[in-house]
Amino acid sequence: MPLHVLAILNQPSADAAPHDPDAPAFTFADPSQPHLSVMDLGATRGDGIFESISVGSGRAQALEHHLRRFASSAAKLELPAPDLDVWREAILAAIVELEPGAESWVKTVLTRGVEGDGRPTGWVYAAHTADFSAARTEGVRVVTLDRGYRHDVEQTSPWLLAGAKTLSYAVNRAVLREAHRRDADDVIFVSSDGYVLEGPTSSVVFRRGNTLLTPGTGLGILDGTTQANIFRFAETLGLETGFELVTPDELRAADAAWLVSSVRLAAPVRELDGLPLAVDSEFTAALNDYLLALRD
Repeated sequence: MPLHVLAILNQPSADAAPHDPDAPAFTFADPSQPHLSVMDLGATRGDGIFESISVGSGRAQALEHHLRRFASSAAKLELPAPDLDVWREAILAAIVELEPGAESWVKTVLTRGVEGDGRPTGWVYAAHTADFSAARTEGVRVVTLDRGYRHDVEQTSPWLLAGAKTLSYAVNRAVLREAHRRDADDVIFVSSDGYVLEGPTSSVVFRRGNTLLTPGTGLGILDGTTQANIFRFAETLGLETGFELVTPDELRAADAAWLVSSVRLAAPVRELDGLPLAVDSEFTAALNDYLLALRD
């Protein structure tokens, strides 16, 4: 069985024509070979969306939440609506096709397609996950960086596509390079008016006493799939959960903090802007055990 799987969708959206009227919904292809047109707007403009889905023991984590977020991102970009039944089928088929492993991941990509063609491009890629055990156990050093937008950008400037998971990731890669220049591993974005937002590839979760919190809704940040599952786990332990608008100083005063994402899972923040933060190793291990076991 292959270590990398690629499924190319024939008709990613029911609102657009198929690429081949006689072809099946998707076909497997060799991921080492070229398949994308140089005129595809995903390549030339970053005009598209994606999701990354964690897979453990052959089952996807938060699949329906990821599909809902995929559709939401498409709507924000005014892309043809993804046919979620076809995408779900392709995702599950790619997981079955992939060589079994303890942890894997699936990436779904939808682009506007070749300019002027009117048909979107879509594919599903599956592979085994890198080793994130050090980040999960030892934690990560994080710096805060100004995102350049106010915290209410989602309401004031929806055309900036805040909260959509787009292919335009140049900024998210640039901030990680800046973090490395500052001898850190990762970043937490802060709004221009001083509020904690999210990481470039993660949600922020923090604990204050018996309450687990994340920055409030309507901030132009992603609807975190892993954060939602962590809240469900916390509630089974009798912890309170909620959303709160916080400053970096208030985050530093928290009892513990994590960057959480679909593939890396929960990475405790052990240092924020050069200052040490307490790491709750026992609770972090419980979070990651739960996330690794939770599949839908």
